[in-house]
Amino acid sequence: MLTALRVPAVLRVTPGIATGALLLAPLAVLPLGVGVGVVLWGGGRLGLPAAAVAFVALAVLAVGSRALHLDGLSDVADGLTSSYDRERSLAVMKSGTAGPAGVAALVLVLGAQAAALAWLVPRGGELRPVVIAGAAVCASRAALWITCSTLAPPAREDGLGVTFTRRIPVAVTLVGWGAIAALAALVDPVRGPVTVVVAGLVVALLTRHCVRRFGGVTGDVFGASIEVALAVLLVGLAGA
Repeated sequence: MLTALRVPAVLRVTPGIATGALLLAPLAVLPLGVGVGVVLWGGGRLGLPAAAVAFVALAVLAVGSRALHLDGLSDVADGLTSSYDRERSLAVMKSGTAGPAGVAALVLVLGAQAAALAWLVPRGGELRPVVIAGAAVCASRAALWITCSTLAPPAREDGLGVTFTRRIPVAVTLVGWGAIAALAALVDPVRGPVTVVVAGLVVALLTRHCVRRFGGVTGDVFGASIEVALAVLLVGLAGA
């Protein structure tokens, strides 16, 4: 569910497996973070336009995750704007089509991600900005520690949400995000931790809003939180 990389099939997802998968989500996408870093470094070494390199890096990220999280972002935007009726909103999210709100959300979030990645394209073989970009990709998956915390119920009785919601204790969520903030201090002692805190708060607010509107979270909310977290992390760390 986190990458398109081929792995042995898991025929039965137990609560322990689900919890472990969520906790290891940032490590699971390490290959994608490396892929993004390689594209940025290679584009910088070749002197290619930074914006073009950034979009190629996002394409690698989208292909590497089958655009699953982007689909979630689009569906959540459509669901939140389609109706104040819970059942109607959930039906819109499940339809799989992209409406105006979904398209706008994709343009705005991907645009922010691309602009930040363009800033991180190195111009002398530097590794620091490349590592920052790759680390942001991995850290963004920690958004699942918030959307899948014990405080967020599933919106449906079936589907992805039932398997993965309410798996992460709040204490673990706080400690995990605190550890990421501490690591971000290595990038910038002030801007790094602040960026991580802001990203966590944005995801928490999005999750809270979805719980209020949909009655809980869904797999689409998982994907939307990841993409929003990545945008905030990249924008905040780009100039550090």
